[in-house]
Amino acid sequence: MSGTVEFERHDAEAVNSAKLRQPLYAARKKIFPKRANGSFRNFKWLVMAITLGIYYLTPWIRWDRGPHAPDQAVLVDIANRRFYFFFIEIWPQEFFLVAGLLVMAGLGLFLITSTVGRAWCGYTCPQTVWVDLFLVVERAIEGDRNARIRLDQAPWTARKIALRTAKHAIWIAIAVATGGAWIFYFSDAPYLVMDFVTGQAAPVAYMTVAVLTATTYVFGGLMREQVCTYMCPWPRIQAAMLDEHSLTVTYNDWRGEPRTRGAKKAAAAGVAAGDCVDCNACVVVCPMGIDIRDGQQLECITCALCIDACNGVMDKLGRERGLISYTTLADYNSNMALATGDGAHEIRPSLVRDAAGRMSDAVSHFHLRKLFRPRTFIYFGGWALVGLLLIYGLVSRDRLEMNVLHDRNPQYVVLSDGSIRNGYTVKLLNKIPEERTVTVSLGELPGATMNVVGLDHEEGSAITVTLEPDRARSLKVYVRQPREDAKSPGKAQRLVFHVEDKSSLDSADYVTSFETPE
Repeated sequence: MSGTVEFERHDAEAVNSAKLRQPLYAARKKIFPKRANGSFRNFKWLVMAITLGIYYLTPWIRWDRGPHAPDQAVLVDIANRRFYFFFIEIWPQEFFLVAGLLVMAGLGLFLITSTVGRAWCGYTCPQTVWVDLFLVVERAIEGDRNARIRLDQAPWTARKIALRTAKHAIWIAIAVATGGAWIFYFSDAPYLVMDFVTGQAAPVAYMTVAVLTATTYVFGGLMREQVCTYMCPWPRIQAAMLDEHSLTVTYNDWRGEPRTRGAKKAAAAGVAAGDCVDCNACVVVCPMGIDIRDGQQLECITCALCIDACNGVMDKLGRERGLISYTTLADYNSNMALATGDGAHEIRPSLVRDAAGRMSDAVSHFHLRKLFRPRTFIYFGGWALVGLLLIYGLVSRDRLEMNVLHDRNPQYVVLSDGSIRNGYTVKLLNKIPEERTVTVSLGELPGATMNVVGLDHEEGSAITVTLEPDRARSLKVYVRQPREDAKSPGKAQRLVFHVEDKSSLDSADYVTSFETPE
């Protein structure tokens, strides 16, 4: 290659280097990550915009459910014990649907980790997203890496105080907005925001915003990588999810070693040199403060910004991209065996290139089909199965339900005419946002009639009841049976309550017992 190639060389040391591991209780060393440019950085911008947009804007989306239900698309209505998600309404007894979603989230996390490593940590984890957002503010006010380092080391002047005050003020504003957006999921957002700013909201709303403001500000602005390293359990769990075919961000030392800062001088001296020019570009962009060239580390969140930084240097040097890349352990071991002659000697860069200087055909490369393996299918199958069961449960669930509770004391009463009476509490659940009229009837108990307390009706085997929209109604019901119709005195008889909406054909049955004296 002719001419002089210019690229930036950084005088940097990885704060969390595996070679210079600090004592557990050592003071935190500040990390000043340089802004990266490349496809992975652009993807992170896209993910950040989508996730923050969903979080902040979702409470303001409207969804018409009729005059008797809230019109907020996503709402956790604790007062009325409902969870609304667009066209889906979940009652307390249907919380298994939410539990199923949590199971799906867990299996999905296992699936993603087993295929592409800690992609959740690197792109969509709330800690990662908010740290990225806080870094945007920090760079906009204080400048990129070198400017921030100089400012941090400079004495306290009016300029430094102004810059730091502006930065932390914006961070706190973001933190307040984060806490505010959270409470909007639990009450109608337009009304709550007015009550909140006028001081009329419930105390719990202000406490929630205060707690979330503090945690967002501290975790995203002050602690940053320490949350991932010391507080989050996932770095320690993820090892069980990975195997030799999982993609992870890897420094390909079989190609990069031995490192040299003067490739031409090394070539002139006949010294073997790898592709790594020891520029530390991968170190200065890392938000976790590690050196990926030290190998796999607990702190690495696989954000792949080091790949972007290294690819930029390789482009300037006219060499192939991928010195740092998403790679499987199986491919890495295969290429390392090629570069070292199956471990017979040190890494020799000439063994992974052909006579023309291009990568040898013997070098292993990742292919998408390598992700499709038994573990992937097992995780995906479990995830899909739970999803199908949830869809079935959602589609087949009843919109009209009934629950019956038999009086415990007394279990029965013998009336003056000799007939036997049992008392029941009947709860009817109307799970649609419309008023409906239903018929409650008795079955399988000969001669049985019923009387409902507080309801003006003639005693008989069936009654008509009006149910309010999206509400439960409780009825106190007394069922009477003539003594001569009682079978097997002294033993409980079978009684069936049946409720039906003749207009929609929704119905429900509840089987209980009718107690008789000996």
